[in-house]
Amino acid sequence: MEFHGKTVEEAIENGLKELGVAREDVEVTVLDEGRKKLFGSIPAKVELVVKEKLTDGQRAVKFLEGLFPLIGSEAHPVLGSEEEKIVIELEGETKGIIGRRGEVIDAVQVLAGAVANTGRKEYKRVVVDCGGYREEREETLKNLALKLAAKAVRTGKRVRLEPMNPYERRIIHSALLESEEVTTRSEGKEPARFVVITPKNMKPSEKRGKRDGRSREGGRDGRGRGRGDRNDRGDKKPYARRELPKEDTPESSGTRFSSGTTPGYKKGGFSGFFGTYLGKEDEEDVTPVTKNEPTMSEGEASETPSEE
Repeated sequence: MEFHGKTVEEAIENGLKELGVAREDVEVTVLDEGRKKLFGSIPAKVELVVKEKLTDGQRAVKFLEGLFPLIGSEAHPVLGSEEEKIVIELEGETKGIIGRRGEVIDAVQVLAGAVANTGRKEYKRVVVDCGGYREEREETLKNLALKLAAKAVRTGKRVRLEPMNPYERRIIHSALLESEEVTTRSEGKEPARFVVITPKNMKPSEKRGKRDGRSREGGRDGRGRGRGDRNDRGDKKPYARRELPKEDTPESSGTRFSSGTTPGYKKGGFSGFFGTYLGKEDEEDVTPVTKNEPTMSEGEASETPSEE
């Protein structure tokens, strides 16, 4: 629509008031800047076009329309409801769009949710579905939750499920929310966060292991790794073991006191020696000799184990 004014700014303001929109909601095209003449003036003239205002769901759909060609998919996103949650259905050629255990469609859903909630104060849930996959997956998870809850009660032990995204963990929690026999909680960190089903009749031994932060399966994290398990620390070379010399030989180290039968022994004193001799490969063996002790003969020395 065209609007007039003495100046361009005045023409724009006149148009915004008439349309009842903000400046950022329109595209402005100046048709005539206006000018003064000797006898009068020509008013400024502008054209205002109201921009298309997209909803949160529409922005998410527009994003997916640009995303799918980049990942080689011919899926076509169609916006469903936008009331309690935003539902986007994928139609057309959807081969490979779900992925193993829903990994691809889950990733698409996360991206769509991020786009739809940009600028929102309160988060709005976004669901991306394809051929009823979400409904079938939900039913499968509910049956799995009931089956594993029965196992936990039967064995009296906690049961840990495989890592799941927040949407699927919520399904498990909801399926067992009213159970009188088990409780559920999420543990771990994203993206490996998982649900643990705990029976109310859990065995005392399991409770002790839980308080200690250990699992009955071994280790503190339930994966067989404990403080004494060195399997994941790499192979270490064993330390070389050294055979200590026999007692009462010149090669022994430390403090040695002479016995009462040793020549030179005096009551109240000793004729032994203090000290430690560490042999080296590049040095000659040194044998300490005390003043009052006899030296060994060459034959006796050959029978004494030398230090490595």
